[in-house]
Amino acid sequence: MMMLQSLIAEFEHEVAGTRKLLRAIPQKDIAYKPSPVSWTMGQLAQHIATIYYWYVGVFKNEVYDMATDHLERGEPSDIAATLALFEQNVEKARAAMKLASEDSLQQPWTMKIGERTVLGPMPRATVVRSFLFSHIYHHRGEMVVYLRATGNKPPGLYGPTYEEMAPQG
Repeated sequence: MMMLQSLIAEFEHEVAGTRKLLRAIPQKDIAYKPSPVSWTMGQLAQHIATIYYWYVGVFKNEVYDMATDHLERGEPSDIAATLALFEQNVEKARAAMKLASEDSLQQPWTMKIGERTVLGPMPRATVVRSFLFSHIYHHRGEMVVYLRATGNKPPGLYGPTYEEMAPQG
């Protein structure tokens, strides 16, 4: 299997898990944050949804300037708005990936914020694995902790959860 096909297959598989996780967030706990320096549950959810938008900048640009790219995101305290943002961004990400070529994965890519380089240059494939995929997985893990800390049951992403396997009684 070619690398691009493999990345698209992983993307599609993992989108389903991200969707389950975001749908498990109850509006009643959206303001929860585990420490004074942490994001609220709503901010974390919105950040996860926003990362899917960054696929467009990764796949369509050689240099992506975050300072010039603005995304309307709605209020992080509105989980319905974040779910809608997620679905819109998944469609944009999917379209950007489908336009990519195998060769484009080896081309250098750089992220800037204004004049400051914050990532790269590095091969686009490395950016996809780290800045997009692993970044999402990291924040999904945080969200599982947020859900458990608020007494909610996270969905299983890679098989049954502890709660589903624990003896009842």
